Amino acid sequence: MSDNSYSDFIVKKIYHLSSCNTCQRIIQEISPSNDVLLQDIKTEAITKEQLEAMHAFTGSYEALFSKRAQLYRQRNLNEQTLSEEAYKDLILEHYTFLKRPVMIVDDAIFVGNSKKVVAQAVEAFK
Repeated sequence: MSDNSYSDFIVKKIYHLSSCNTCQRIIQEISPSNDVLLQDIKTEAITKEQLEAMHAFTGSYEALFSKRAQLYRQRNLNEQTLSEEAYKDLILEHYTFLKRPVMIVDDAIFVGNSKKVVAQAVEAFK
């Protein structure tokens, strides 16, 4: 890991999916300034280091995992008890398993698209 690897994350960043209408609506609502980094997780996969940095905020890979992903049911993962390591590996394996968007502002993280989370993120990005 490089010396500045974590400083790359303690900024303003939004991990999103450009083909996701909900992500696009939330980004419009946030109206990010030029200092906000946008990362389309489909075209630029999240790295292990980025995921570990998100985990440092949440304390849980499960909190970062999307149980709405089509692959979750297709693979019958909904019928299994998954470990934290399994959640981590699945997120790294396929972008669809990351709950999105993930919005980081300095020392705060906002995961998902619930109205409460989005409202908090909008305030944090001001």
